[in-house]
Amino acid sequence: MLPTYKHEPFTDFTIEENKKAFEVALEYVEGQLGKSYDLVVGGERISTEQKITSYNPANKEEIIGIVSKANKDIAEQAVNAAYETFESWRKTSPEERANILVRAAAIVRRRKHEFSAYLVKEAGKPWKEADADTAEAIDFMEYYARQMITIKDGKPVNSRKGEHNRYFYTPMGVTVVISPWNFAFAIMAGTTVAPIVTGNTVLLKPASTTPVVAAKFVEVLEEAGLPKGVVNFIPGSGAEVGDYLVDHPKTALITFTGSREVGTRLYERAAVVHPGQNHLKRVIVEMGGKDTVVVDKDADLDLAAESIVVSAFGFSGQKCSAGSRAVIHEDVYDEVLTKVVKLTKNLTVGDPTSNNNYMGPVIDEASFKKIMGYIEIGKEEGRLVAGGTGDASKGYFIQPTVFADLDPQARIMQEEIFGPVVALSKAKNFDQAIEIANNTEYGLTGAVITKNREHIEKAKRDFHVGNLYFNRNCTGAIVGYHPFGGFKMSGTDSKAGGPDYLVLHMQAKTVSEMY
Repeated sequence: MLPTYKHEPFTDFTIEENKKAFEVALEYVEGQLGKSYDLVVGGERISTEQKITSYNPANKEEIIGIVSKANKDIAEQAVNAAYETFESWRKTSPEERANILVRAAAIVRRRKHEFSAYLVKEAGKPWKEADADTAEAIDFMEYYARQMITIKDGKPVNSRKGEHNRYFYTPMGVTVVISPWNFAFAIMAGTTVAPIVTGNTVLLKPASTTPVVAAKFVEVLEEAGLPKGVVNFIPGSGAEVGDYLVDHPKTALITFTGSREVGTRLYERAAVVHPGQNHLKRVIVEMGGKDTVVVDKDADLDLAAESIVVSAFGFSGQKCSAGSRAVIHEDVYDEVLTKVVKLTKNLTVGDPTSNNNYMGPVIDEASFKKIMGYIEIGKEEGRLVAGGTGDASKGYFIQPTVFADLDPQARIMQEEIFGPVVALSKAKNFDQAIEIANNTEYGLTGAVITKNREHIEKAKRDFHVGNLYFNRNCTGAIVGYHPFGGFKMSGTDSKAGGPDYLVLHMQAKTVSEMY
């Protein structure tokens, strides 16, 4: 019997012992940089001529690792390995599958700072953000292990005289996992272990910017006793390998986290029934957001400013949950804006290996150019009051940027920037603030800062997002506490870290026996 689930505590780096332990982990990881990592197909390691080179976004000359790159032929091998392994893995007891997750979580917990140090180096995460990423990966393993035990016998249904009826869940088959770079450990691990624990086999294609931490996690799963072929590690091109896996007739389930553009394209491709395919594919997608912090006139204005800044600039705004917009009641707008600007100008930006820096780099050159392009758009659409500059000479650093006085329909109020840019807009009243908050095609997260109970109840009903927070920032969902997923173009509202997430990876089966 597993103990009751509690989320992994975050590390307090104000304690000198913890700070020193993290510095030791960073030193260890720096000694591991530049190593090569093979593909893993059917438990066998494959080295290819084509490679993916992972660079440190804070120091673009520094190589984190060199990872073999899959092609269509290897993808085909991986599909067949996963398909064959599925026949035995689906019959493995739920308890044993759950135990593997718990063992993997224990291994990661013992090496917690090491994994966080890889995130600092490969994803450019500051210490606090990296530590939270690793903690969330542990949480996914621990939580889903317990959830599997909870649902393993299905749900009760009625039986009549002379018959016995059962309703239970059965695995689906080969699962394609396409994971993102922004939560290079947490989301990658969570979307991998959910299909594993439910009895499916996995083709793991991590983001090409952060493949090393994924390779290290595959090693952990092997150490925890995961049989060969259950997880096949095949980083590669989205256009070549990703499309091939999505289209493959043996693919049963696809789980994707990333951009709206790629997610909608994948969703469309997955709907096509290919020759030899005798089932409809299921798709779980999480595609991002344009998330809003709403500030009522009856609010703690210091809390409001802090919530806006934390939501906008944590991990340089590279979160689908990032609060990239703030809609503020006109009566308190100027005061909140002043407070936001003051807090923003106190933020430090630099190499995240130093715990003195609040923000590190953005992930790569393409992101840097895209974000700087949006900053230029923002200068045309609003009033630049903080930041607005970037420096890509050594790494991809952008100053936290605040634009004021935006029209609700402005591009930087509507389009996902995925960087350290926040746009502020006025509302005449609370009703208009909620109306503006709902005016994008996304519906992932939102926050409302208010002391007005009536307005809280209205927002619960009318603020159309999957994760709504009151009197706090709109980022930082914790597994098992804040099940995470959004509405509209934010995805399929598959609540990761929630009580019904695992069921999405299975099919319900009814068995009726007469006696």
